[in-house]
Amino acid sequence: MPKRVLQGVVVSDKQDKTVVVKVERRFTHPLFKKTVRRTKHYHAHDENNQYKVGDIVWIEESRPLSKLKTWVVREAVAKA
Repeated sequence: MPKRVLQGVVVSDKQDKTVVVKVERRFTHPLFKKTVRRTKHYHAHDENNQYKVGDIVWIEESRPLSKLKTWVVREAVAKA
């Protein structure tokens, strides 16, 4: 089964080797036909502490690394 890959913005880098990434998804509401935005935060592993707040990054699903971390940062799309 392929690993899921998501794109999001780093919103916190205060933890050691961990970043919090905000991922936004958009969909059309089934009844009202209006575009709705939903966001979710993911804790992702950042081995070298190289990503900072505002960076746009790709995260990839991985094995559980801790209680909250099941994602790993793959690469930065844009640096802040």
